[in-house]
Amino acid sequence: MTTTDKQENTVFLKESLSYLENLGYDNIKADVDGYETPKSYHKKGSDVTITPDIVAEKAGRKHYFEISLKSEEPILLKSKWRFLDVLTRMKDHKFRIITRRGHYKFTQDMLDDLNLDKNPIKL
Repeated sequence: MTTTDKQENTVFLKESLSYLENLGYDNIKADVDGYETPKSYHKKGSDVTITPDIVAEKAGRKHYFEISLKSEEPILLKSKWRFLDVLTRMKDHKFRIITRRGHYKFTQDMLDDLNLDKNPIKL
C-alpha cells in the first residue's frame, strides 16, 4: 500500500495482522498503533521512502507482506513491489502479497505487469 492508502485502510491492515498471528508468525512489525514500525528504505537522490506494510518472522526466516488494494498510484506501487521482490531474493527472505475480495483482478494485473510469479493470499 502507498502512504495515502494506509490511512484509509487500517481496518484491513489489522485484519491481515490478526490472520498472520493466527498462522504462527512472530516478531511482527507494521505501521499501525501497537506494533513496531518496519525498517524504511530511502531512495538516494530523491525523497521517496519505501516501508513494507508488514514484516514478520516464522521458522527463523523473515517474511515481507504487502497489502494489495486498488490504488490511485499504480506506478509507485509497482516500483515498491519490484524493490521488495529484489530485496527479498537478495537476502533469501520471502515476499508475499495479501489481497481481499474486489481487488483480485487489480492485484493479478499488477503481478503480470511486473512478471512476478506470486500467488496472493486472499482474505
